[in-house]
Amino acid sequence: QVQVVESGGGLVQAGGSLRLSCAASGLTVDDYDMGWFRQAPGKEREGVTCISRSGTSTWYVDSVKGRFTISRDNAKNTLYLQMNSLKPEDTAMYYCAADHRLCALYTRGYYNTHHYWGQGTQVTVSA
Repeated sequence: QVQVVESGGGLVQAGGSLRLSCAASGLTVDDYDMGWFRQAPGKEREGVTCISRSGTSTWYVDSVKGRFTISRDNAKNTLYLQMNSLKPEDTAMYYCAADHRLCALYTRGYYNTHHYWGQGTQVTVSA
């Protein structure tokens, strides 16, 4: 049974940092493109970042470039999202996702197709 479980969310002031983790079981993180998407109440789902299966390429949505960093620890089978210089507009539920074509989908603006995803972790940034 495949599970991806996110953790690390919380309440932080603007300018602060959080590190999200996504622990995977039943799948191997370097067998898939892995990524993060987010959804805020009343807003459309948005792809945030992805890392290719090989780990050699990454993609970030423009609004987080230079602030967020995706990484993967194959030995721990865990995906991370380091979020710095957080802004109130980053407030959302953040979800970990896995799909063989995730980065190709995200770069084309398709954020609703994931083979696997988790239950999410809430990130709230206060002004």
